Amino acid sequence: MKYIFLLFSILSFTAEAQQKIYAFSYFKGNGEDGLHFAYSRDGYQWTALNKDSSYLTPKVAKDKLMRDPCIIRGEDGKFHMVWTVSWNDKGIGYASSTDLVHWSEQEFIPVMAHEPEAKNCWAPEITYDKKSKLYVIYWATTIPGRFQEGDTSGDAKYNHRMYYVQTRDFKNFSDTKLLFDPGFNCIDATIVTNGNKYLIFIKDETRYPPQKNIRLGTAKSLPGNFTLEAKPITGNYWAEGPTLLKTSDKWILYFDKYTQHKYGALESTNNGKDWKDVSDKLVMPVGIRHGSVFEISEQELQGLFR
Repeated sequence: MKYIFLLFSILSFTAEAQQKIYAFSYFKGNGEDGLHFAYSRDGYQWTALNKDSSYLTPKVAKDKLMRDPCIIRGEDGKFHMVWTVSWNDKGIGYASSTDLVHWSEQEFIPVMAHEPEAKNCWAPEITYDKKSKLYVIYWATTIPGRFQEGDTSGDAKYNHRMYYVQTRDFKNFSDTKLLFDPGFNCIDATIVTNGNKYLIFIKDETRYPPQKNIRLGTAKSLPGNFTLEAKPITGNYWAEGPTLLKTSDKWILYFDKYTQHKYGALESTNNGKDWKDVSDKLVMPVGIRHGSVFEISEQELQGLFR
């Protein structure tokens, strides 16, 4: 009997070890206390870690904020993170880690320092392009007078477009260039690969008349010319901060229903062709704000518990 129990225990442990584990990086409030994590084994039920306290206190830039933390696992095995350091600054934050607990010295990357009129650098994200073997870091910036479309339809005279740099090592960076001008005020882009294509999920930030929704577009290269679908994929509510989780049988797009102070989610089982609202399945930490979702190991989860 004890051998049967032992075999059952081994099988249970093996099944648990093989189960996918997902982490969600996010901020709370204004981002002043830093980096928060939640985890999930099914993509719907999310539990805050560290008693929902910060794992990393922001230290760079005048405002010392850590908003919109985006984390990816790089080709070097490290976790690479970028974040918004301020509401009005010409650079972004960067740090790396091997375990999500101990982080490198925080750095300020002055990606828009060459633009004297640039107002901001919001919601940076990283995508690794296997074709070029380069990391692409992209964010939203307003440069007053640069674009006519949307120049009078945004909040507080902001009229953002998406810009980017490329890097192999997060030490040397290409010149900053325009990534995407969809012809309207846009922020909060996240880019993922889908076969030989690249998908962009991006917020239409138009305030007058209000849009405030998530749009989906495709391109054949990165950087490249993205073509947006005709209609938004989110519904009759204001949404921002999209991040996509790909599982073996579906995609889940998470986003912040920020005027309702809660999170929403859409699910697709056909590679983004059709979307179903599954917001009622979500259980999220109270006060969670814009972040990113990625896969971690059981060992890495246990490290976050400790």
